[in-house]
Amino acid sequence: MSGPQSAAAGPGLEPYGLRCDHRVEPLGIGENAPLLSWRLASARRGDAPTSHRVRVLAVRGGDGGEEIPVWDTGRVTDPEAVSVRYAGPALRSRTRYAWRVAVTGADGSVREAGSWFETGVLPGAGDAGWTASWITHDPADIDVVDAPEEGELALVDHGLQPAIRMRRPFTPGAAPVRARLYVTARGLYEMRLNGTRVGDGELAPGWTDYRDRVDYQVHDVTASLRDGENVLAATVADGWWSGFTGFDPRRSGAHYGTFPQLLAELHVEYAGGATEVIGTGPEWRTARGPIRYADLLMGECHDLRRETPGWDRPGFGEDPGAWRAAAVTGDDHDLLTASVAQPVRAVRELAPRAVTRLGERVHLVDFGQNFAGRVRLTVRGLPSGARVTIRHGEALDDGGALYTDNLRTAAATDVLIAGGAAETVFEPRFTYHGFRYAEITGLEEIDPAGVRGVVLHSDTPWAGEFTCSDPGVERLHHAIAWGQRSNFVSVPTDCPQRDERLGWLADAQVFLPTACLNADVAAFFDGWLREVRGAQSPAGCFTNVAPRLAGVADEGAPGWADAGVLVPWHLYTVYGDERVLERSFDSMAAWIDFVHRHNPDLVWRHRVGPHFADWLAPAPTPREVVATAYFARSTDLTARTAEIIGRDEDARRYGALAAHIRKTFTERFVTGGGRIEGDTQTAYLLALAFDLLPEELVPHAVERLVTLVREAGPGVTTGFLGVGLIAPVLDAHGHADLAHALLRRTDPPSWLYPLRHGATTIWERWDGYTEERGFQAAAMNSFNHYALGSVGEWLYRGVAGLDQAPGSVGYRELLVRPRPGRLTSARASYESVRGTVAAGWTLRDGVFTLEVTVPPGASATVHIPTADPGGVREGGRPVAEADGVRIAGAEPGTLRCRVTSGEYRFTADVQ
Repeated sequence: MSGPQSAAAGPGLEPYGLRCDHRVEPLGIGENAPLLSWRLASARRGDAPTSHRVRVLAVRGGDGGEEIPVWDTGRVTDPEAVSVRYAGPALRSRTRYAWRVAVTGADGSVREAGSWFETGVLPGAGDAGWTASWITHDPADIDVVDAPEEGELALVDHGLQPAIRMRRPFTPGAAPVRARLYVTARGLYEMRLNGTRVGDGELAPGWTDYRDRVDYQVHDVTASLRDGENVLAATVADGWWSGFTGFDPRRSGAHYGTFPQLLAELHVEYAGGATEVIGTGPEWRTARGPIRYADLLMGECHDLRRETPGWDRPGFGEDPGAWRAAAVTGDDHDLLTASVAQPVRAVRELAPRAVTRLGERVHLVDFGQNFAGRVRLTVRGLPSGARVTIRHGEALDDGGALYTDNLRTAAATDVLIAGGAAETVFEPRFTYHGFRYAEITGLEEIDPAGVRGVVLHSDTPWAGEFTCSDPGVERLHHAIAWGQRSNFVSVPTDCPQRDERLGWLADAQVFLPTACLNADVAAFFDGWLREVRGAQSPAGCFTNVAPRLAGVADEGAPGWADAGVLVPWHLYTVYGDERVLERSFDSMAAWIDFVHRHNPDLVWRHRVGPHFADWLAPAPTPREVVATAYFARSTDLTARTAEIIGRDEDARRYGALAAHIRKTFTERFVTGGGRIEGDTQTAYLLALAFDLLPEELVPHAVERLVTLVREAGPGVTTGFLGVGLIAPVLDAHGHADLAHALLRRTDPPSWLYPLRHGATTIWERWDGYTEERGFQAAAMNSFNHYALGSVGEWLYRGVAGLDQAPGSVGYRELLVRPRPGRLTSARASYESVRGTVAAGWTLRDGVFTLEVTVPPGASATVHIPTADPGGVREGGRPVAEADGVRIAGAEPGTLRCRVTSGEYRFTADVQ
């Protein structure tokens, strides 16, 4: 949760931020040809790379052992390169590789940086694969449900199951030099070795469509091994596999499976190269533990009276009545894949803002921030059998009590049954909740120091920062960021609190441009796109949610299913990794062919799934307008993708089809005066953003859009599909003043209205709560839903002015063009794949100051607002004399300059 990390620029060109497949030192990659990338920094203006050299070396005999050369690119002359795909001899499974990149600067100096990656079980590598078996507890014993006790809300009546403990003693040989644990579960797992927790991931192995793919993780456990007996232990729980998932009232046995299972292999390597494998199988022992039930939506109950200290350590004496031989459920390994994304982690703790007594033994804790995670509670002196119940909610009702109606069937309730210890620390491990408030029942007093909110999310490195002079806009940015954190939990969900939490494709695609500026989400979306592609039907239809679930409308709606095209394309433009296009093209093409096949007249009206249109828009847009606009956009991007990856015939075919759809859109939905059917903001936004109109009609469409915005307040009347487009489109057509007016609006619908009512995340609805009506219908009213926060992209690109030039990929060509509006300052920085990019400006006493950072090898076009182009100065010198700056032209009120890499400070008179 810290800010973006960048290298301190030294005297020369420095490579830093080395990554393998968009991750830092990944353990257990499953890619045969990984992408090795680096970023660049330099204190010298105009510095740029002239060449690079990458070497890969296999590490033998432990992690600090001998390095054996494997592959060397030699010197590669490519000034734009900040990455290379491995193209050496076949990598070996379960092997560590060191790699180094040496970059030559324009002055001939060479700087080197190094990193490493480690392979998992590589597909087709010819090495030994998996040998372990899937195991579980005796199913007959799992099905035994204890009677509900007071305070458990009879949750066991829903068929909730206990979490299961598993253990295996073993004695390794002498002097192990390396030990790796390869592990996954159908369900959720937590591993322990000799009483020490393995890794820091949460909710592992994450959510996939288990019918198609099960991710595994790899952990370095060398330091946890000891002489003599060791114990490998695990706790497994239902999770997405067999718990409640989505808004289907059934447990997930109807979706995936009925009880959790574990698969693990501990590989121990000894001096001399000998190895030993301890895998899951019938030798393992299992038992029900103190977690009576654990469910992602319903909550978790710990009965510490059932605790058996030492169960995960050597020397534990098993109770033969409690521990049983593990049940083997299969030896199938075909669906196992290495994780590609960062794990979910506990990334931050929140102290209570306030603790309020509501009644006898009932307290309300306000953490001051809506987030996804859990409560950690430390209590002292609880007698055995004493019960503490924690209920979670996002809001309070008008009487100050916890509001939970909008959770629908999600109980979001955790229960502690004390075991009589002098001090008890209660923290659920196999559930999470979306909440700001926690109602705690069962304690006479609560010490605020003993209560913490533990924030969970996929640990995508934070990459962007934005600040400005308007506290309301800054609060909006923070709310957008917290919405992203709350909903990037293994997959990009719609909301973290109620009985849904699904990977809705539209929410993800409209928010992606903002998400990419806030954090490095390349690996995160790489993992999710595997689910998107895997959920595609044999006929070519993408779904509405991924991972795919039974009971959710499978056939994708316009704007939802189109994420299968839009997301890969945007990831490519931000990160410059062509592999995302190569992996996605066939599914993109199949989707376009599916829509075209069922709509040969090119108006998309058939096979539209549930057709959500512009979801939750105050002014609905005709469905065929929305659908056909997206049909054109996706077809155009599929054509461009084909061109980039060398599919020339496909590029011509889809390019021609896109042109025909655009022509049909105009003929069917647009009048000669530029009016679009439906006459809504979103109709014009889609047509303008997707370049669907003939050039002569664009001014008329812009004029009508502007009129609609002004007539609304000025205000925004779009839903999910239009909201991210309104500020950029207005700005692109000369109406940044209106975009700023929308930012300042405080009446609904507006972004600042929820903040007036204490919101700390983005709401699902513009009017989730109003002073006149109170809460919206609880059936669809989330207070942590990031889609309407898609305006965050424009805060970076428009307000601060930090953007890519049209056609630029991976921030090779920057465009810096601030739109100050009524603000007096703004600043944005972003850790791009090339290095740090930044733009910050202030306006004081009629002087505009603009600071720009361009990474080595990149360049930028900078627009400086000024009333006197001849008086613009850079670093105190006339701009025409500044190093690395070339005047590129001027328009009324603006001077354009071209700059090379480096840091610049422009000052200009704007009076």
